[in-house]
Amino acid sequence: MNLIRLGLLCSTWLVCALAAPAQAQQPYPAKPIKVIVPFSAGSATDVVARMVGNKLAEAWGQQVVIDNKPGASGIIAATAAAKSPADGYTLFFTSNTTQAANPSLFPNLPYDPVTDFVPVAPMATAANLLVVSTSLGVSSVKELIQLAKAQPGKLSFASGSSLSRVNGEMFKSMTGIDIVHIAYKSNPQGVTDLLAGHVQLMFTDTVTALPHVKAGKLKALGIGSGKRSAVLADVPTVAEAGVPGYDLTGWLAVFAPAGTPQAVVNKLNEEINRILVLPEVRERLLQTGLDPLAGSPAELGALVRNEIPKWARIIKEAGIKPD
Repeated sequence: MNLIRLGLLCSTWLVCALAAPAQAQQPYPAKPIKVIVPFSAGSATDVVARMVGNKLAEAWGQQVVIDNKPGASGIIAATAAAKSPADGYTLFFTSNTTQAANPSLFPNLPYDPVTDFVPVAPMATAANLLVVSTSLGVSSVKELIQLAKAQPGKLSFASGSSLSRVNGEMFKSMTGIDIVHIAYKSNPQGVTDLLAGHVQLMFTDTVTALPHVKAGKLKALGIGSGKRSAVLADVPTVAEAGVPGYDLTGWLAVFAPAGTPQAVVNKLNEEINRILVLPEVRERLLQTGLDPLAGSPAELGALVRNEIPKWARIIKEAGIKPD
């Protein structure tokens, strides 16, 4: 009887031993992928994450679940992403807010944008629009500056990301106006209060602003980048509109927790780059005011390392005090 039992145990062990390598070698992805997004639904990062996520799901036959974690300028989401298992099944679709600007805005970050993440793929560049409520009664950047100077400390600007905030602080610093900063969890919440008249102006992503601009509820006075947007060609840059030298552009990209296997990173990068050049994806990005930005993990890593000191300089010149 003992010999029979021993034989059964050996057989069971042999089956498990043979099955384990087969399971370990399952091609990636073998289960659903979670995508952490640091901003709320409807924001530019969220829209692009869902667009790319849907295409990944179609290509690989695995569900891609979007997990929005807005608040604290992306710190909540970035911390959660950094602490996630480094197996390729948790990705971080984010922006320059968490990976470039936050180190200079929050000196005690609970994550490191370089050492806690591995770069996967850049996705797009994104400029913010300067928008005001139509009820404010201004139709140009110069008129807004005049109104703010006539009412020091009376106007307030919303921000729902570090790009949004730094755009506003730069505008304040470069024009010499006194306007009050009001922070929100994400840009869509700031736009809601702008529409309600609780704040008077805001720099926000084109994805969030465009529907309200087209509906006539918000007035776009300028765009923060050095060039005009193809979807709003009649809207001048802020520099053209009266603030010479004004130029600030953000970007969106994909990261994974540090330690994620390079083979997984490479597969993700290849597929995301393929998705970004699909005509329907490229066209949708352009229609929302975003410019597709394909590239390698190494190129994204270099971008982050170059952008951190750049944002530190911009934040210092704008006179923003770390929180």
